[in-house]
Amino acid sequence: MEHKNGLEDFYIVKNNKKMRYGYTTGSCAAAAAKGAARMLLSQEQVEEADLMTPKGILLHLLLMDIRWNKEKAECCVQKYAGDDPDATDGMHIYATVEKRREPGVVIDGGIGVGRITRKGLEQPVGAAAINRVPRRMIAREVEQVIEEENYEGGLKVTIWTPEGEKIGKRTFNPRLGIQGGISILGTSGIVEPMSEAALIKSIEIEMHMRVENGGRYLLVTPGNYGAAYLKEHMELDFSQNIKCSNYVGETIDMAIGMEAKGILFISHIGKFIKVAAGIMNTHSRSADGRAEIMAANAVRAGASLEMAKELLQTGTTDEALGILQREGLVEKTMEEVLERVEYYLNHRAYGQLETGAILFSNTYGYLGNTSRVPDLLDKLREQQNIT
Repeated sequence: MEHKNGLEDFYIVKNNKKMRYGYTTGSCAAAAAKGAARMLLSQEQVEEADLMTPKGILLHLLLMDIRWNKEKAECCVQKYAGDDPDATDGMHIYATVEKRREPGVVIDGGIGVGRITRKGLEQPVGAAAINRVPRRMIAREVEQVIEEENYEGGLKVTIWTPEGEKIGKRTFNPRLGIQGGISILGTSGIVEPMSEAALIKSIEIEMHMRVENGGRYLLVTPGNYGAAYLKEHMELDFSQNIKCSNYVGETIDMAIGMEAKGILFISHIGKFIKVAAGIMNTHSRSADGRAEIMAANAVRAGASLEMAKELLQTGTTDEALGILQREGLVEKTMEEVLERVEYYLNHRAYGQLETGAILFSNTYGYLGNTSRVPDLLDKLREQQNIT
């Protein structure tokens, strides 16, 4: 008989497809801790733990690899990410619970749970990478068991995972200064598939770490193309870049909120051509208009009506650049594009942040930059101690 975890009726519809919810590593840790605490204090085997998540969804999580005696108990819960592309999906999140003489619940991380090595993250340097909400969930569940079992001592809970060190290397953790494993995460206890809020939160976490460690001028690339261009063509420290995905506007907003002083975007033209029309979420699902924006700026630069019509038929910005190059209008058109990119970046920043952008194409290379880029480059070099 298939185990029912409580999420069978929870899904969202994206792009006309049902996508199933999952549950976080924090929920796994809390349920495993609850089950292990129950077995330790009752000396009876428990095979399932009920967990009310902060989102208000009640989970029924199967406990696996159960071991217990009079002094210690441990078990694990297998992570389930639903239809979210999550590196931790399928991992076994363990809790080992041991008795202590002193009252209260102490929570720490073991094998496969990362350690904080840089300030600016949610937990202090040296602490296990178990975030605030999962810590509260673990403490609440274990304290409930202590009360129900009339136990007068304390318990130590160690969260660990044998796959954590390997999988942690595939996450953002090494960039954030979290070494040795994964983070135990989650604010709602539930994984919403393909969640934009979760992705924006990950950008915010990395930015906060950079600012707290002295990075008041931020180096940002929307994706892998920008990161590769930065690594290959610029003398700045590649490891300091933040990937903002499609969230240009949110990235600027967060930088202002953290009182950063400046932000330099290094972007493929295919992303930032949209910014030239004030589009601050560059995902094609939100807005496209690349050909239209390129054609409009080419007309401003002197393109004929026939050429504008040809540009409107293009499928990629590189194809459009090929037409502009044929007519000798790349430089003038990029000047028009960059003038508008600068206007909209500054407009979003409301004068509270120095902004700039460098645009390039994989085929045609460097295309130009906005006016404040030389100043931002100097400040980034100074910040990175590059002479």
